[in-house]
Parts: sequence; C-alpha cells; structure tokens
Amino acid sequence: MSKAPAPAPAPAAPAEPAAPVEEKKPEKKEKPKAPKRRIQVHKLYKIDGDSLTRQRKDCPRCGKGYFMAHHGNRLTCGHCGYTTYTQKS
Repeated sequence: MSKAPAPAPAPAAPAEPAAPVEEKKPEKKEKPKAPKRRIQVHKLYKIDGDSLTRQRKDCPRCGKGYFMAHHGNRLTCGHCGYTTYTQKS
C-alpha cells in the first residue's frame, strides 16, 4: 500500500488591513438668514396733482421700469448689475 503524499498546505493569504474607522463629522449649523425686504412701490413714485414723477434713476441698460438702488457712493441696478459711482463734492 502506497501512501499518497499529503497535500501541501496552501500559502497563507496576506491578512487584510482592518477597515479604517470612519469619523463622523460634526453637523454644520445653518446660519439664520435675514428676511428679504421688498421695496414698497408707492415709495418709488411721487404724485403731484395729475403728474407722476419717479424718485429714482432708471437703469440705462435695462430701460424704464428698472430702478437703480442707491448705496452710499454708488447707484446699482438689481437686474443686470450695472453700477455707476457718484463723486463726493
């Protein structure tokens, strides 16, 4: 009776590195938003009897109906972003 040689043990597989521990990021706090202020239309016009005058300058790019906002030293269009700077005298 011949004995068959015993099978050679399989080479050991390299040990898998442990899965990295996922750190939980702290939740971001949302900053409170300021409420949007809408301009009151009656403040954009002045009525004198039968005549109507506009209180603010119109945007030269956008045309009539788009008013320029007054910010200290400049006038800005909220629709297209056109800006003109005023000179301090």
